[in-house]
Amino acid sequence: MNKISFIIILTTPHRGGAKGGIRLHKRDEAAKYLRTAKGQIEGILKMIDEGRYCVDISTQIIAAQSLLKKANMLILKDHLNNCVKLAFMHDQAEEKVDEIIDIMEKLLK
Repeated sequence: MNKISFIIILTTPHRGGAKGGIRLHKRDEAAKYLRTAKGQIEGILKMIDEGRYCVDISTQIIAAQSLLKKANMLILKDHLNNCVKLAFMHDQAEEKVDEIIDIMEKLLK
């Protein structure tokens, strides 16, 4: 993979109408975590339907949460390293800082 493929930015609209998005290689990694979590959640639902042991179900829920946290952290790191840096370079940082504060508040609840 060459250097150019690492700087490809996928453009999708987001808050404020600005363009940005997670980079291709990070998107694939985040999607992998999310697909794995989806499979785990489907397995958890099956465990519940089968009346499996509560602690085993709880253990699987914790594992799925861990994957969701990894995907979220990957996406947020990419956002900080790209979108937020660009906003600071173009004197448009206030909105991005507010977005990060909002996300942090949700994470800390």
